[in-house]
Amino acid sequence: MVELRHPSSSLGSRVASSPMKRDEDTSPLIHDHFSQHVEDHPRHSSRDRERSFWWQTYSFFPFSKDDPRFSQRGSRISLFLLLFVAIAGLISIFSILHQLNSPYLCKKDGIVLHCPRVKEKPSLWENPFSATTSWKPCAERREGGISDLPPENETSGYLFIHAEGGLNQQRIAICNAVAVAKIMNATLILPVLKQDQIWKDQTKFEDIFDVDHFINYLKDDVRIVRDIPEWFTDKSELFTSIRRTVKNIPKYAPAQFYIDNVLPRIKEKKIMSLKPFVDRLGYDNVPPEINRLRCRVNYHALKFLPEIEQMSDLLVSRMRNRTGSPNPYMALHLRFEKGMVGLSFCDFVGTREEKARMAEYRQKEWPRRYKNGTHLWQLALQKRKEGRCPLEPGEVAVILRAMGYPKETQIYVASGQVYGGQNRMAPLRNMFPNLGCTLLSHFLYMEALKLYTYSDLLVNKPDYIRD
Repeated sequence: MVELRHPSSSLGSRVASSPMKRDEDTSPLIHDHFSQHVEDHPRHSSRDRERSFWWQTYSFFPFSKDDPRFSQRGSRISLFLLLFVAIAGLISIFSILHQLNSPYLCKKDGIVLHCPRVKEKPSLWENPFSATTSWKPCAERREGGISDLPPENETSGYLFIHAEGGLNQQRIAICNAVAVAKIMNATLILPVLKQDQIWKDQTKFEDIFDVDHFINYLKDDVRIVRDIPEWFTDKSELFTSIRRTVKNIPKYAPAQFYIDNVLPRIKEKKIMSLKPFVDRLGYDNVPPEINRLRCRVNYHALKFLPEIEQMSDLLVSRMRNRTGSPNPYMALHLRFEKGMVGLSFCDFVGTREEKARMAEYRQKEWPRRYKNGTHLWQLALQKRKEGRCPLEPGEVAVILRAMGYPKETQIYVASGQVYGGQNRMAPLRNMFPNLGCTLLSHFLYMEALKLYTYSDLLVNKPDYIRD
């Protein structure tokens, strides 16, 4: 066997004899370029990485895949799109952060609501109509005016009304009674505060208002007497007899309605009662001097007794000092008593027992509206859709938070017993822990006088109003 061995020199010569090797050996340009490329490699490495980054970025856009070097136009479009996406992302982030800090966005933990702390806006307590501070009242009684009222025995007759509802509705009824008496040139008998079905109160006109001031202030406008004339012996007839009562007066009736329909009966019977008398006189369909007279009655003639005003001033000063801040308190008049809920004929969340009791209450108090009850569900849905239902305490709390009032706001609830009790009040109390005493707020609106007689309050003062 013959073993062939090649010396290394001959093997190297064979490899070098290949065409590629010969070209490399014979071309000094290739050798110089390769060595220069190796020397410049560290200097170009950062540029290559940057080019690799843009290549990966542009690879997301389909129009850039055709040409790996990218045209100048495509590069500009890509940069524009990237800039647009970045701006949209920043806007979204700021929007989310703003919502997280919104005053009405709260987290619920069982029945407790945890609301973020927000900075209170000073404008919440400012008068939005600052120009009104320079207005001057035009309804005040003119001093030195000459009265053109005829004597009591020469008027058209006597007018008698029952002021129904809460104290606010009763004030409106008294103002309207004075205005109607002026329209018909009639003598007004001091109005009677009707006992309300909810409050069950026996308070009289003279227990709340200064009667002498009321009569004297309006002496140049309307003739007013304290009681029914002595010549009218059967006084109970005014409360019960249909012959002495004018009914079916439309709501917000014009002045001409009383001249055409009520005045002839007063002239015939000499004394008549208007029943019911809640919102029975309009505002836009009466002469301007009648509306000015209403203002004089409400803001000047109806004056609380001095004892009531003193107690009110004391309560207001203590309520302001209790807040511990320069901001005033808020008196929130919730219209969510049992009577208001029943009268609204709206549907509210509650147990079956609560709904059954409310249905019985409505059937007893308003049988004509209740009928058989089959139409009430559709009526409740329609009223809710139109926004004609009383707001629940929780809905009021959400509105106040959306307006910007922080949870530290001092609130005094001015209303009677809220329908549903503490369970219904829980959302409002959770969102506004500084919720004042309900009875305390009644004094603000003088609604406490619908629960107690004033003499009872003087004898049995609550702890927070004692000296």
